[in-house]
Amino acid sequence: SAPRCHVNKPLLDVRVLKGEPAELSCTVSNNEVTGTWFKDGLKLTSMDGIFFEKEGLVHKLIINKVEDIHAGKYRFEGGDIKTEASIFVEDPPQVDKVLLKNLTSVPTVAKAGQKVKIKIPFEGRLPVRATWLKDRMELVDDTRIRVDKTETFTMLSIFNSERKDCGDYKVRLKNDSGVLEISLKLVVIDKPQPPAGPIKIVESSANDITIQWKPPKDDGGKPVQSYIVERQQVGKNDWVTLGETPRSCTTFTTNKVEQDMSYYFRVRAVNAEGTSDALESDEVKAVSKASPGAPDPPEIVSASRDTITISWKAPRKTGSSRIVGYIVQKRKKGTTTWLPVNNVPVADKKLKMTNLKKGLQYEFRVAAVNAAGIGDASEPSQPVFARDSTQSPGQVQDLKVSSSDSTSVTLTWKRPEAKDGSDVKGYEVEMRSSKNLNWTKCNTLPIETTTYTVKGLQAKEMYFLRVRALNDSGPGEATELEACIEAAPPVVSPRLLIDDTVKSFLVVKAGNTIRVNIPFEASPDAVVTWLKDGLPLTNRATVKTKDGTIQLLIGAAEFTDSGVYTVELQDGLEKRETFSFQVQVTDIPQSPGPIKLEENVPNTVTVTWEPSASEKWENNLYYTVLKRESQKGLWHVVGDLIYTNKFTFTKLIPGRDYYFRVVAKNDLGASGPSDTVQPWRIRKQKAEFQVKPQKYRGVNQNQPPRFLVPLKPHVVTTGSECRMSCAVGGHPPPKITWYKDSRDLSSDPNYFCTNNFGVCSLVVLGVTKHDEGEYMVEATNELGRAFSKAFLTIKGNN
Repeated sequence: SAPRCHVNKPLLDVRVLKGEPAELSCTVSNNEVTGTWFKDGLKLTSMDGIFFEKEGLVHKLIINKVEDIHAGKYRFEGGDIKTEASIFVEDPPQVDKVLLKNLTSVPTVAKAGQKVKIKIPFEGRLPVRATWLKDRMELVDDTRIRVDKTETFTMLSIFNSERKDCGDYKVRLKNDSGVLEISLKLVVIDKPQPPAGPIKIVESSANDITIQWKPPKDDGGKPVQSYIVERQQVGKNDWVTLGETPRSCTTFTTNKVEQDMSYYFRVRAVNAEGTSDALESDEVKAVSKASPGAPDPPEIVSASRDTITISWKAPRKTGSSRIVGYIVQKRKKGTTTWLPVNNVPVADKKLKMTNLKKGLQYEFRVAAVNAAGIGDASEPSQPVFARDSTQSPGQVQDLKVSSSDSTSVTLTWKRPEAKDGSDVKGYEVEMRSSKNLNWTKCNTLPIETTTYTVKGLQAKEMYFLRVRALNDSGPGEATELEACIEAAPPVVSPRLLIDDTVKSFLVVKAGNTIRVNIPFEASPDAVVTWLKDGLPLTNRATVKTKDGTIQLLIGAAEFTDSGVYTVELQDGLEKRETFSFQVQVTDIPQSPGPIKLEENVPNTVTVTWEPSASEKWENNLYYTVLKRESQKGLWHVVGDLIYTNKFTFTKLIPGRDYYFRVVAKNDLGASGPSDTVQPWRIRKQKAEFQVKPQKYRGVNQNQPPRFLVPLKPHVVTTGSECRMSCAVGGHPPPKITWYKDSRDLSSDPNYFCTNNFGVCSLVVLGVTKHDEGEYMVEATNELGRAFSKAFLTIKGNN
């Protein structure tokens, strides 16, 4: 006898993308084996797109372009050998490459107020779930934003777009075969915001006024081109345009003012999209006096019986022109008449006076002079005697640093001893840094108390400080000490440290604690603000900021606590950081209501039930239907992920008792069951209804399948029943398989299939929009294959 044949290399499973070629091959040990190929138990013959090849010991099945219909289990048989494997057709979501490139490389630009529509057609195995995200948060429908999705495209619509809609968006398309993520950018352009205020008055004189402002915080997405400056006289209604400045200039000087008149000014920013609202100033007066302001009171440098020396500092307000000198006046203490010391302005800020009377007590004042004239005079100096001091005061006692921080030091001391300090009139404090040899006075007037705070110091710097007592003869000998300034706290911009521990979506069981910890960094400490759905938090929520963590705490969660929470971190420099997350408060669902059983279609049972009360607040609730065939048997799931309140079970055996159970489920678990009270039974048909097949046996012997009556298109209203029928001939009797959008419906309990001697029907109970699509019926036997297609359109009840 011939040697037995065996498989050297068996068939292996293949996964292939839809539209790509596929190949199955096996190697046998005998070159004389011809072999036969089968798919899902049916013998295959050569047809369009499928070829069989034999190269020596290698047998191949080749598919040029794989479609969903090609998925299944294949078997090769030859002689006494058999090997089988499966082809899995992968059909992940796909988007046209040119459209994908345009979406990802070029931002979508819209003008504020316009409607934005971004439509993305896709292909891939259904169902495809489309999700739109912005700033890592899923977009949900509201009054302005809508996300639409069909079986062929998804679309984002934004009505009356705003600047806040700008940003990075992500579209996630997902089905059973894979995920496609598309990143795109949306830019909404608008007119600028008003310039940042307030409007500052840089200079105001009798002849002109100079104002200053800051650029707008938001330029509207287009660069600012210029600023328009307007003026209104107080008491009048008309605004007068003064001029326009380029975008780089944020100051403006006008000479269109009148002396002693008051005005308002306003500034608008302009970009290519339009002109902003106005930033308006407070009332501004065109003053008539442009002479200098008053200096601080002069200080007494030294005094003797015939000479007194004073010094002073320049005034803070210099007027409309530079200071050319100073006029000094004197008076005897107790009198009101001021006499000039110099008639010609002295340029120096120090003057030695000799024309004095011994023993009299004098006061001095100073006025600055510029091109507009003599300015206001200072307050009088401390009174001083024109006499020789009998004795300088002694040293202050117990000088020490009582406190310090990164910018200041506070000194305290005690008066000189009694014999040296009886005539002390005050104290002066001087300082110098370790990098400077020159001493600087810290106080302009003598200090009457025995404590003083030196401010404006540099962190981590070493300073030398000294204090001396003063009397009529002048300063005494100084007491000195060293002080090292503390390091300044680091200046850290506020930043939320969002990581994997901080979730953007939380599901919390009702009654449990909502606790969210968000780490952050900021120095100095920042201001923390919490909002829920854009409004302040209720009293039920407790917030805490400690040790670099912001905490939100709600003790026992209620359904009203669901929403979008936002934490905002802000420092004094207008630096702001925000983070939003969504909280969904839910609970294990309540049980469904009572169950009803009906036989709407012969040999089926339709299970309906009252909805669970949890449907009112639970968006992700669904139902599971179970059945058992005896009162004490095991429960088996017959329908899952059911989002309606109806389910049809088709695989009934007449004469057998059935019990049904419905359970509501969500992300946290399952409800208690709702069970049928009485068993369900379909009576066995009588024998006379089972004798007809003999009439058709033997007709069209050995003929391939053919459709005598093809499928027809149907248009059905939502909620009604749809029955699609066709007539098929062929012998042996063809095997009938129904498909929707290339998906095999054989094991789907939502569809009821019948084949009564070649009249084939598909019944869809209670159609929804999801049932719309292309339906195909395939007839196969040993001699070939035939199919018929038709489209089912679903319309609404309106």
